[in-house]
Amino acid sequence: MDFPNPTVSAVSSRLPDLRGAVGLIVFYFALQLAVGFAANIAVGVGIALSHGNPNLLADNTALRSALTIVVLVGAALPTLWLAHRLWPTWWRHAKPPGLGFARPTRVAWLALAVALGFVLPLAAGRLTELLAHGHAVPQDVKQLGAAADTAWRTALAVVVVTLGPLTEELLFRGALLSALLRHQRPFAAVLVSALAFALAHLPDLHWLWYGVPNLVLLGIAFAWLRLRSGSLWPAIIAHACNNLLVMATLFAGN
Repeated sequence: MDFPNPTVSAVSSRLPDLRGAVGLIVFYFALQLAVGFAANIAVGVGIALSHGNPNLLADNTALRSALTIVVLVGAALPTLWLAHRLWPTWWRHAKPPGLGFARPTRVAWLALAVALGFVLPLAAGRLTELLAHGHAVPQDVKQLGAAADTAWRTALAVVVVTLGPLTEELLFRGALLSALLRHQRPFAAVLVSALAFALAHLPDLHWLWYGVPNLVLLGIAFAWLRLRSGSLWPAIIAHACNNLLVMATLFAGN
């Protein structure tokens, strides 16, 4: 395992640990809430002053789409910056405790990531259908995207397919998985990181438990890609393909 040069400062050479990884995950999702709250208050006040109808926001899908994009971008960019600030030495290290922003050992891993990203959601989605006994699993982004017009749906899809997977893979298969591997066997570390990934998305699933196994399976697959390829990029690509498949269904249905 490669270690940083001893001349590097103590802050820059610090290993990703559980406290830092969990703290960064909490920071990301808390920032989503904070940015969303502030943006909704600002827009609501502006609408009330200009139109006299504060409920206009709830009926305007363009405004709601714009706010969702602001929330996602406003939470992702500071999180990416903070992660690089915390662990700059480990950013491009391929294997844990590195964060994995390095080339995969083989280009074939990228092709496999695309294949898994499109195939696994179909299989995992079938599992969700069986557990849900025919009940739908609503997701806020899907519901909003389905109601938005083509332009806003496209803008929302771009953010969901690019910035979302980049940030979440850094958090769960980069920082958290690397931190867990310092204390647990690979199987346990992968399972815990996948479960954390799934539980973090429960609010978006309206707290419906039968959406969790789907996300756990995806989390395990993404972690496997990250560890076997020696890079975080295949996991990011597979995650992006999964999200692209979800957003594509919105376009197909409208």
